[in-house]
Amino acid sequence: MRLPNEFVGLLVATSFAAGLNVYATVATLGLLAHAGLLSLPPALTLLGSWWIIGTSAALFVVEFFADKLPAFDLIWNALHTFVRVPTAALIAYGASAELSPEKRLLATLVGGLIALAAHGGKTAVRAAVTPSPEPVSNIGLSLGEDALAIFLTWFAARHPYYAAGLVAVFLAVIILLIRWIVRAFKALFRGAERDLAS
Repeated sequence: MRLPNEFVGLLVATSFAAGLNVYATVATLGLLAHAGLLSLPPALTLLGSWWIIGTSAALFVVEFFADKLPAFDLIWNALHTFVRVPTAALIAYGASAELSPEKRLLATLVGGLIALAAHGGKTAVRAAVTPSPEPVSNIGLSLGEDALAIFLTWFAARHPYYAAGLVAVFLAVIILLIRWIVRAFKALFRGAERDLAS
């Protein structure tokens, strides 16, 4: 058995959204399911319970403020590597319950890797922006990430193919950004080494 293509698109998009803000993603999935706008597989019906929705919403409020404090947001995001990626993998695991064990493992790994890419891109951009003396760029990035996670989850429930296409574009941008940031840091360190040597 295989997952319908629409559901694959939904999984790709929600994995990426979870890498940005897992609490917003889970709360949005739950609200969409509770409102009857999204049919979740049996293994994920728990996401539609008010307990899960309420807990996710409360944690989203905490993250909303914690993620907007320069410097602290880097610590927060580093710790959330151990929340966002495993949660995205668990959602993919639950969504692929009807697949063979090999395909289910593959879906779980892909979900986790997409979340890791989104999370890594977010963290790399934050690390580049945090040294900026003004907090506006940091707050703006955080608000954009929150809005994108919610929008992408909702959009994937309505238009899974387009949402998966958007994620492909975002992943390409993240790869380019990470390469640019790595090159910038290498150039910075080479310059510092030359200064120390002279």
